Amino acid sequence: MAGPTTAERGERQDRQDPDSGPPRPPLLKRLPGPRALIISAVCLALLAAGGIWVLYGSQWTRVERVSASGTRVLTPDQVVEAADVRVGSPLISVDTDEIEARLLRKLPRIDSVDVARSWPHGIGLKVTERTPVLIAENTGKGGKYVEVDAKGVRYATVSRPPQGVPALELTVSGSASLRRFGSDRLMREAVLVARSLPAAVARATRVVKVRSYDSISLELSGDRTVAWGSGEKGRAKAHTLTALMKASPEARHFDVSVPTAPASSGS
Repeated sequence: MAGPTTAERGERQDRQDPDSGPPRPPLLKRLPGPRALIISAVCLALLAAGGIWVLYGSQWTRVERVSASGTRVLTPDQVVEAADVRVGSPLISVDTDEIEARLLRKLPRIDSVDVARSWPHGIGLKVTERTPVLIAENTGKGGKYVEVDAKGVRYATVSRPPQGVPALELTVSGSASLRRFGSDRLMREAVLVARSLPAAVARATRVVKVRSYDSISLELSGDRTVAWGSGEKGRAKAHTLTALMKASPEARHFDVSVPTAPASSGS
C-alpha cells in the first residue's frame, strides 16, 4: 500500500501546528535543594566575616598618615596636631565628625574643614581659614589686635595688624546705641559696611568708625572721608559712592548715608 503523498503530509503537519492546538504547560525551573541553600548561606557569611576582618582587624586598612591642605596662616603640622587622629586605628572606625568638631574648637582661625578617608591608609584634612575684613584693637592686651571675619566673628589675636585690613574704631561708650544694640551688634554693622564697599574704596579704607548704629563713617587714604550711615542699603550706597567719586575726583568728603541724596565737598 502506498504511503501518504507530499500534499497529505503537509496537511497533516498544518493540523498539528502548535499555534492551533491547546497551549503547552510552561517548563518549571528546578529549585535549588536544601544543601545548595546551606552552601550559599555559608559562603555569604564567610564573605561578610572576611570583609569585616579586612576593615577592622587587618593591617591593610589602618591609619598610617594624616595630611592637611588649604592652610594660609596656619601650618599643616598645626592642623594635623590639633586633629589628634590616632595612627594605627582602623580607618573605618575614624569619627570624621568628631575630628571636624575638635579642629573648629582648637583652631578658631578655621572657618570650615572637610575630613575625608583616603583608602586604604590616609586621612585628609582640607581646611578653609577665616579671612579678616576688620581689625580691632584688643583693649585687654596692650599692643595686640583681634581679627574679625565677614561673619563678625573675632577669631585670632595678632601682634601686628594684617596689611590692607581696615581698623575698627567703636566710639560709642555710654551712648544710647550701645545700650540698645550692644557692642557685638554694632561691630557686625561695621562688618556689613566693610563687606559692601566697592573694591577700589575697600583698598583705600584705613578706618571704619562707628559712633552709633546709624552713624558709621570711613577714613580713606588721601585724607578723604565717607559718611556711610547705617549698614542698611549697602549695595545702593556702594553704587552711589562710586559714581560720586567719579563725578567729583577732587572732593575730600562724601556723604552717601541717604543714597538717593548724596553729597560731596572739597574741604
